[in-house]
Amino acid sequence: MRVVVTRPQADSERSAAALRARGHSVLVAPLMRVEPLAADLSGNWGAVIITSANAPGAIAGNPACKALLKLPLFAVGQRSADAARQAGYSDVATAGGDVADLVRLIAAHHADAAVPLLYLAGEDRAADLVAELAAHGITAEMAVVYRAVTMPFPPELIAALQAGDVDAVLHFSRRSADNYLASATQAGLAGQALAVRHLCLSAQIAEPLKAAGANRIAVAKRPEEATLIDLLALPEA
Repeated sequence: MRVVVTRPQADSERSAAALRARGHSVLVAPLMRVEPLAADLSGNWGAVIITSANAPGAIAGNPACKALLKLPLFAVGQRSADAARQAGYSDVATAGGDVADLVRLIAAHHADAAVPLLYLAGEDRAADLVAELAAHGITAEMAVVYRAVTMPFPPELIAALQAGDVDAVLHFSRRSADNYLASATQAGLAGQALAVRHLCLSAQIAEPLKAAGANRIAVAKRPEEATLIDLLALPEA
């Protein structure tokens, strides 16, 4: 199949490699660019929390990075955990892929923290992790360390949609789905962009696509890239 991946460039390339290994043709069309943001990360922290693979790399140049690498880190899923290890963290605990799993993991292993935990966050967030941890008696402070900037459809994607040469689009986040819809409208290709198959990592990600009128949507049973890619081999419902 001809599959479109709209994640930021580095993430798209990793996903594209997995897709090509299964015999798919891939059009990498990043609709987001991740930009690090300056943040004061100094302080006495009990552990680091991340909900995105973008977070570890975003603080690579921060003066506090070396000290933070020595702390335990809680990652929302495997992709973010891999990014943390690649950045230099060695004590990494991995949740099942969503914020509820992450909160349970932290509550089970770090509920007695004497000092706050540090949540390295993006500018746009789907959940209030700090409040959810507070409900479990766990104190955390959030630092916004990166933002995702929306990009327009590249010429290659415009041409492929116009030619009907796209079989499916993979959506890994609510933000990427929103960006896809906004960029499609901007390019005057809303109809073509909605007509293809849309494979989503979660039901929440599928919501804006459904609301926009897409009717060829499938949602992964688990919020994992491999499970999402598996949808390509299944017949449409």
